[in-house]
Amino acid sequence: MANLGLLYGSKTSNSSVIVSFRIPYFTQWGQQILVCGSERVLGAWNVKKGLLLKPSHEGDELIWSGTLSVPAGFNSEYSYYVVDDDKNVLRSEAGKTRKMSLPNGVRIGQSAELRDLWQTGSDDLPLRSAFKNVIFRKSWNLEAERRVEKPLEPVQNPSDDKDSVVVQFRICCPNVEQGTSIYVIGSSSKLGKWKIEDALKLSYAGESVWLAESALTKDDFPIKYRYCKSDKAKKISVETGGNRELLVDFSTSQPKYIILSDGLMREMPWRGAGVAIPMFSIRSEADVGVGEFLDLKLLVDWAVQSGFHLVQLLPINDTSVHGMWWDSYPYSSLSVFALHPLYLRVQALSENISEDIKQEIQRTREQLDGKVVDYEGAMAAKLSIAKKIYSVEKKTVFSSVAYQNFFSENQEWLKPYAAFCFLRDFFETSDHSQWGRFSHFSEDKLEKLVSKDSIHYDIIGFHYYIQFHLHIQLSEASEYARAKGVVLKGDLPIGVDRNSVDTWVYPRLFRMNTSTGAPPDYFDKNGQNWGFPTYNWEEMSKDNYAWWRNRLTQMAKYFTAYRIDHILGFFRIWELPEHSLTGLCGKFRPSIPLSQEELEREGLWDFNRLSQPYIRQQMLQEKFGASWTIIASSFLDEYQKDHYEFKEECNTEKKIASKLKSCLEKSILVESEEKLRRNLFDLLQNVVLIRDPEDSKSFYPRFNLEDTSSFNDLDNHSKDVMKRLYYDYYFQRQETMWRQNALKTLPVLMNSSDMLACGEDLGMIPSCVYPVMQELGLIGLRIQRMPNEPGLEFGIPSQYSYMTVNAPSCHDCSTLRAWWEEDEERRSRYFKTVVGADVAPPDRCTPEIAHFVLRQHVESPSMWSIFPLQDLLALKEEYTTRPAVEETINDPTNPKHYWRFRVHVTMESLLKDRELVSVIKGLVRSSGRSYPPSQDDELQLEKPSVENGKKEEAQFTASKLANKEAVTV
Repeated sequence: MANLGLLYGSKTSNSSVIVSFRIPYFTQWGQQILVCGSERVLGAWNVKKGLLLKPSHEGDELIWSGTLSVPAGFNSEYSYYVVDDDKNVLRSEAGKTRKMSLPNGVRIGQSAELRDLWQTGSDDLPLRSAFKNVIFRKSWNLEAERRVEKPLEPVQNPSDDKDSVVVQFRICCPNVEQGTSIYVIGSSSKLGKWKIEDALKLSYAGESVWLAESALTKDDFPIKYRYCKSDKAKKISVETGGNRELLVDFSTSQPKYIILSDGLMREMPWRGAGVAIPMFSIRSEADVGVGEFLDLKLLVDWAVQSGFHLVQLLPINDTSVHGMWWDSYPYSSLSVFALHPLYLRVQALSENISEDIKQEIQRTREQLDGKVVDYEGAMAAKLSIAKKIYSVEKKTVFSSVAYQNFFSENQEWLKPYAAFCFLRDFFETSDHSQWGRFSHFSEDKLEKLVSKDSIHYDIIGFHYYIQFHLHIQLSEASEYARAKGVVLKGDLPIGVDRNSVDTWVYPRLFRMNTSTGAPPDYFDKNGQNWGFPTYNWEEMSKDNYAWWRNRLTQMAKYFTAYRIDHILGFFRIWELPEHSLTGLCGKFRPSIPLSQEELEREGLWDFNRLSQPYIRQQMLQEKFGASWTIIASSFLDEYQKDHYEFKEECNTEKKIASKLKSCLEKSILVESEEKLRRNLFDLLQNVVLIRDPEDSKSFYPRFNLEDTSSFNDLDNHSKDVMKRLYYDYYFQRQETMWRQNALKTLPVLMNSSDMLACGEDLGMIPSCVYPVMQELGLIGLRIQRMPNEPGLEFGIPSQYSYMTVNAPSCHDCSTLRAWWEEDEERRSRYFKTVVGADVAPPDRCTPEIAHFVLRQHVESPSMWSIFPLQDLLALKEEYTTRPAVEETINDPTNPKHYWRFRVHVTMESLLKDRELVSVIKGLVRSSGRSYPPSQDDELQLEKPSVENGKKEEAQFTASKLANKEAVTV
């Protein structure tokens, strides 16, 4: 290192402190490391004005370093960035910004060196609220403990001692039990010569950071060291991995202080388990036809008894768009901020409910206590009862401090939401384009509508009242989960309904002439069309994605973890024209299209032939038989002999569906509507290229174009060109763009709250997705029957990476029992390749089969194993009498699926089922996963068995699973 006095001169060294930055990081050609911070000298968070560091090689490491002069007592936040030659950010550190606070002993004229390690996304995970505030929650208060501890006194280092340096050891350790101390032990005598009794004890500095200082001399170096814990019983736990090493070259001018930030203490990876169930599916003895927020307390109790650290829900936002059972779709939000009135417990609205209303509630409970959820019945009954209680309680509630605080904190979204609900009911539609002068949102109109002087205020106030009580009830359940050590995990839908509060208030944030979906995949060969408008990311970026940040902040009031629905949508979204009904003929946004010039260079020029539906008479005869002439005359025009095109009034999927319905009403056609519509859609989708509606000279290859007769009738040269361009479009040319897109948006989401983020990364995965998720510390999803690995029919849980959530099934596919019974050939292949049995598998998913599959998952390296409640109930014969197909939550192939599954046993009954709890907890315990303490921890649980609770685990062999004679291994 250069002599700092020569660099800065005597005046600078006598009036300032020299701070140097040092971080090891391997870069690629054209990349540099830059440090930027909150203070002006570090760019004031303008990366272009940050401090560029210079590289040097030290052994096998590439070290980046740089210096600057700061006043004594200088404090700043800062972060490191990877930039290009123009200081454009290519990558930034994950997690919270660093805090520079120079040691008290640093004097004017001295120098201090910050030795840092690059912060990865996974480094930040233990500091997320799921761990910090729930799993690693303390029975003591570290902050209070810090106040009574003796403050860290500065270690003096005389400025004229050239052969000594003060080292401040800093380590992050969020999981520290009461009475446990943190030490650094090492090869130096100052670090105990590897003896804990003489080691350097660290003090708690706040925010899970521990530190200590020691004056070390030239003779102490090089130092090998590790951090360790020592509990009150003097049990020592040394961090994993190799020794850390500290080198100081005293042959050059060295800083007097080294602040050694060593990142996280290296401990065995934490692993836990959880249960997943939609809010509406929970059943209790108190609910009115559907699961309610307060039922979560029962579910949390059961989770703790069963050894689970997590409860996962589907979205819980209001979806009341249509006023009918279509609204049971939980991913079509009416508002991304408002909670769903469906989950309200009306009995908890007041302590003074009249006797007649109590009797009405009881009658309604009995009427709605059915096998499945009656969405419309439950909604109507709850709102009717709530209005009666509201008429009595509203003045008391509205004058309460709790309500006034709630309203003050939430009025930005609450007022538009209440106004929207009023206008929806007044105009009898959520389509705000039909609302006359209210079609276009304005603050002035809103304030007049929600004014206390408005004649409609009583109705507006009712929506405030409902949201206030939903907030109170969910907050109560959320706090209960935290106190019990259970993570409450929510779900962040990728889209909003096009007729929603959000599209009304913020129309510029959405591309309303488009629709989102997914290309053909495991779920549907025709793709999926979710109907949501796509996002206008360019507009969202203008205020640094404030809508998203507010959304995550609101969610964090109740949840400590969340699932990002269809995380691929933050890289690119499958965009369809608004007039589409299926998800087949879409394109990715953003993406680089095929230009007309590019296609012409390849020898393709007949763009109408390639992009218009390719329809010949023979195709019509094959699809429609004797009815082909009726179809042709009703839907098509013959523009040349044997060549047809769709009429203007039916040249989109929506137009075809409408025209077809009209034809059937007139009894022109005798075949089923579904079959006719599918065949007409096949004709419409029979294209090779999709022309961009906003740029007629840009094209996109139609998904699975080789399946079309339009492609197969091309000449060989055109086929070869299109196959090459197809592969390039879907698998090569977009990767850099998609990576950059995700790195603009996902960090904003993750930094908007301290919730633990998990991404649903199923489907056609671009190669850029996994590196980005790894970089950001996003936890992926693994479903065994939908493996991410190419060439595998079934995933291998024992080979999953740590940064994953694994599950045998999820809400978007059949349950374990239903899957086992729906495909005999696939079941046989699973039994042979995964179980390792050559015998025929049983034709139903017995408790032994369920136990085998769940054990595979819970023993995997994944951070989380999260099991649908239905799959856990399959562990006991008593709960498998219901037809397996009835346990499915969603059918992704049906856009109008009725989401109404209800667990057929109450949570109270499950809490009393000691046998099932014993089996599940035995699985968790034997896997080495963490589990929350419960009342049963003092009991000696028997080794679990599904058959009778006593047989050894080794008896669950392939022959046992096949219901053959058991063989004890």
